[in-house]
Amino acid sequence: MTSSPRHRLFYGWYIVASGAAVQLLQTSLVTFSFGAYLVVLRETFGWSKTAIAGAASMQQIEGALLGPLQGWIIDRFGARGMMRAGIGLLGAGLILLGLISSLVGFYTAFVLIALGITLSGFFPASVIIINWFERRRARALAALQIGLALGGVVAPAVAWSMQHYGWRATAIGSGLLVLALGFPAISLVRNRPEEIGETVDGEPRPQAGARAEAGGAAPEFTLAQAVRTRAFWLVSIGHGLALMSVAAVNVHAIVHMKESLGYSVSAAAAVMSMMIVFYGAGIAGGWLWGDRFDKRMVCAACMLLHMAGVLLLAYASSFAMLFAFALAQGVAWGWRGPLMNAIRADYFGRRAIGKIIGLSAIITVIGHAAGPLVAGAFADLLGNYRAGFTVIGMMSGIGTLCFLFARPPRARG
Repeated sequence: MTSSPRHRLFYGWYIVASGAAVQLLQTSLVTFSFGAYLVVLRETFGWSKTAIAGAASMQQIEGALLGPLQGWIIDRFGARGMMRAGIGLLGAGLILLGLISSLVGFYTAFVLIALGITLSGFFPASVIIINWFERRRARALAALQIGLALGGVVAPAVAWSMQHYGWRATAIGSGLLVLALGFPAISLVRNRPEEIGETVDGEPRPQAGARAEAGGAAPEFTLAQAVRTRAFWLVSIGHGLALMSVAAVNVHAIVHMKESLGYSVSAAAAVMSMMIVFYGAGIAGGWLWGDRFDKRMVCAACMLLHMAGVLLLAYASSFAMLFAFALAQGVAWGWRGPLMNAIRADYFGRRAIGKIIGLSAIITVIGHAAGPLVAGAFADLLGNYRAGFTVIGMMSGIGTLCFLFARPPRARG
């Protein structure tokens, strides 16, 4: 297969569509539905918020521990086989979730679910897309997250299914759906454009030396060189603080709105769906302007919006404040999300990007795991989420400074 004619759709966009489809399955059936599972599992078994939220944090810890090894495997062998294994584990974990009768069984199911999401999720899909795109990298990564946004829109159907068919049947059906749709989506994946005679961005093949002259901008760091830069650590810490906000909201916002603010589960889920609509608007901003503006400054501004959103949720006394929460949190998440790996690729190049992102995961997971645990622990201790969400909001404000000082590094010999 040779390079595609100009009138053909660049195959990289099929890779993006495949990754977005898998994101849609994962986020609709697990990520955005976890809050609803938290409610029904508490009602069924009487488990504490902290005990259930620990499963969400465990998913992030598991991903971080595997991150460096996963990055090395992706850089060396590609991600297609890994993503297939992940789909199988995710489907099996959801089916097992529908059969549990104890906290041990719940955590066992989530080990499989977490491993499945790690192996088939956003990390491997992002690395593959970075390998396929350069000039339109932020746009492609934004398109990948469209699946994440659509997952939030679809998630209320999972809550509806729980109400009408029970949470066990919903979990088992979700697992079967993952297996039925996930494997065909992964079959489209190709690790690098060279595998099928394509070029990065689908551009005509340059003559020798021409690409270096035209592109020469992007440095190519090894992992060892990257970790010696201040930018690596500041971007990783800022990313982790952003994920602290995202994870805490996704796990606990529905329970907070139900128990502290007096809304029904369906009304709270509707607010979360509204947040996802604004998340989609943020992705659209990344699609249109992600490759045009200074990514570092955009990320800093988004961290301020994360802070505002979480504080509005914590102190909400009206639906208008919940609307403002959904707007701020959604736009910040949607616009910032695709830029996290795009800025890493801009700063460090593609040479070792899998290993660089994988090692970064060890740092970012601290924030992602801490978010649900901090919010849940404060709620169990004080009876409400206000203090926990306040702490998390302030940490997002600190994340603004991380991105402001994360200037592009200089390549070292």
